[in-house]
Amino acid sequence: MKFGIDRLLADPALRAPLMGKRVALLAHPASVTQDLTHSLDALAACDDINVSAAFGPQHGLRGDKQDNMIESSDFNDPVHQIPVFSLYGEVRKPTDAMMESFDVVLIDLQDLGCRIYTFITTLRYILEAAAKHKKTVWVLDRPNPAGRPVEGLTLRAGWESFVGAGPMPMRHGLTLGELGLWFIKKLKLDVEYRVIEMEGWAPDTAPGFGWPLETRAWINPSPNAPNLSMARAYAGTVMLEGATLSEGRGTTRPLELFGAPDIDARKVILTMQALAPHWLKGCQLRDCWFEPTFHKHMGKLCNGVQIHVEGPAYAHDGFRPWRVQALAFKAIRQLYPDYDLWRDFPYEYELGKLAIDVINGSSLLREWVDDRKAAPADLDALTLPDEQAWVSERQAHLLY
Repeated sequence: MKFGIDRLLADPALRAPLMGKRVALLAHPASVTQDLTHSLDALAACDDINVSAAFGPQHGLRGDKQDNMIESSDFNDPVHQIPVFSLYGEVRKPTDAMMESFDVVLIDLQDLGCRIYTFITTLRYILEAAAKHKKTVWVLDRPNPAGRPVEGLTLRAGWESFVGAGPMPMRHGLTLGELGLWFIKKLKLDVEYRVIEMEGWAPDTAPGFGWPLETRAWINPSPNAPNLSMARAYAGTVMLEGATLSEGRGTTRPLELFGAPDIDARKVILTMQALAPHWLKGCQLRDCWFEPTFHKHMGKLCNGVQIHVEGPAYAHDGFRPWRVQALAFKAIRQLYPDYDLWRDFPYEYELGKLAIDVINGSSLLREWVDDRKAAPADLDALTLPDEQAWVSERQAHLLY
């Protein structure tokens, strides 16, 4: 198969509209061609493309910023002698001066298929700025490695943030190019927009179910996104960023596991299985031990649970990562009623709101966890209508 960048580089006819234009690129470390050349280098090598600027999202163009809320600075690219503007530094939205550096911006970002992954918010901000400044936006499309399944509560009005770009569920099942189409319609934007589509993407085909395992190397789109398993689990495990439990940062399997020094992982798994075994389809849970080298519980021995989403036990259509993690919270609340579960700090600079609520786009998930009388069916009653509505809403924007 071919990603959008590979099709653009291979076909002069696709590049023809860029002739005579100043072209910017929004990219990160996973923005590479099939032969692993970075997209900035590959585009700069084209005689018919004038690359005038580049942009980096959260974690930076170089992907060197390890944690959330660690900002990147602008710099001049030493190879191509162009400005590289940070969209996770002094600003999140491109300034007027930044927008004057190009005529067309190419967005070549590997996404993870989750609302909270901030690259989609940056896409929204670029589209809004392009509409204001009459600039052109092209998305060089890439796979959604989590595939087409949809899961989670829809973000409620008033809960928009840098990790909540719009009213969609946690796992949206769209590519970045498709999300651009949805943003344009939802926000009623008047912007010149084009998607350079992938060729041969098969999101329903095993074993990759969205990621072409046999033909493309995995490169971290952010420092703690090391493999396909993390991408599959992320729509659930990202909620751990709002909890006191470790999400495995500081280990070799970040966002595939959770734990703490003061929980009994085997009891947690047994309680999850007793509460809602139907929510655990498509994956395997294994109790484990780990000691984070940085971040939460650094240097402390943690008992934890790893969510395995590879091998014969993995069932793509059955796996529901958001429910698996919600169930883990519920099991811990049942086993340890007074457990200090929720972190209280300004998550992505949102003040006066609990991080878990910012992540979920409302307080509904947290309230369900903390309500000792609330059952799994009660969360389904809230969530299933949201999921069904999104499946219908997104249909008009599917390109594959």
